[in-house]
Amino acid sequence: MSAPTTATGRARLSVRTLRTDRWWLPPLVTFLALLAFVIYGVIRAFMNRWYWVPEYHYLAPFYSPCLSDSCVPGSSHWGRWLPDLAPWIPPPIYVLPFVLGFRLTCYYYRKAYYRSFWASPPACAVTEPHRRYTGETRFPLIMQNVHRYFFYAALIVAAVLTYDTVIAFHGARGGVGVGLGTVLMVVNVVLLWSYTLSCHSCRHLVGGRINHFSKHPVRYWLWTKATWLNARHMLLAWSSLVSVAVVDLYVMLVASGAFPDPRLIN
Repeated sequence: MSAPTTATGRARLSVRTLRTDRWWLPPLVTFLALLAFVIYGVIRAFMNRWYWVPEYHYLAPFYSPCLSDSCVPGSSHWGRWLPDLAPWIPPPIYVLPFVLGFRLTCYYYRKAYYRSFWASPPACAVTEPHRRYTGETRFPLIMQNVHRYFFYAALIVAAVLTYDTVIAFHGARGGVGVGLGTVLMVVNVVLLWSYTLSCHSCRHLVGGRINHFSKHPVRYWLWTKATWLNARHMLLAWSSLVSVAVVDLYVMLVASGAFPDPRLIN
């Protein structure tokens, strides 16, 4: 028998990685995409106008629900029971923290911005520039543990946006109407529900703490559906993010008079 090998620690390399592919491209694309959304979101939130189209009942998702006294007439479907803090503080300030909290603490997005913004690490088999690693045990990253609570807030927001989509089936001359904006809002709410229900917290909520699935057939069925969605969590995270921005931009352009909403019915 050969003598046991004594471990001497990790292999020390003189280069950052031995990878020869373009490993830096995915984190760069992710960085640019997330940065573009953040810039658009900040500008749009503080624009504080062009978020309501009364003719078709289109409400921009960045301003839903609109609960402030400063909301334009007709856009407050749930009442205006929150004060107008200041002219430079827009109505989304009441809701966006919960929406952003759900996205920022999402398991996929954590991986995405850890790699693209902090290079922690930038890619597999690529060393990170940080000397120490503390994980998510210190402030502010310890706040990632509240993701499950942001999930409940995301359910409420998704339900509100569903209501916004239902009332968007409004014709310019009354009755039922369908325009391009209506179609975009339907696609957006479907993607938002799919992303929200594909959350790891949702999967644990419907199927966790069960020792025998055979004794809980309903929860097992829900767990299989959540698991199917969860396997597509990254795709749904990006597609829902894009759809929110597209619908918000579309409503802004229609409300500003840049172009009329193409009507399919009425």
